Amino acid sequence: MDGIDAAEDWLDSWARQSNAQAERSVELSRRVAALTGSAEGHHGAIRVVVGSAGQLTRLELDDRVHELSGPRLAQEIMAVTRSAQANLSRSVAEEVRATIGADTDTGRAVIHSFENRFAADRREAGR
Repeated sequence: MDGIDAAEDWLDSWARQSNAQAERSVELSRRVAALTGSAEGHHGAIRVVVGSAGQLTRLELDDRVHELSGPRLAQEIMAVTRSAQANLSRSVAEEVRATIGADTDTGRAVIHSFENRFAADRREAGR
């Protein structure tokens, strides 16, 4: 019976750990979905907010942007957007550390996903 009891105890412990990890993953998902990233550029004349997937959700421009040519304004907006996405990525990493841990497989995968996605965006912008 000792072997059976030990196996049952191990299985119960494993199930509790799995349930707790699943709950933390759900919490992480909820927190990430609520995140945004923001940044400013051209001395505050350009303000950008990106949503939890890195998509542009708000762009604010004040009259100082008239100092810029069209191509330069476009470059500035793109640069500020990338900064907002980088800020989002850092916030996601903080939430991973606070919920499931950056040292877990899931935590590493989430952090890597955000870092990879926005690193690709930066490479594209450099072309």
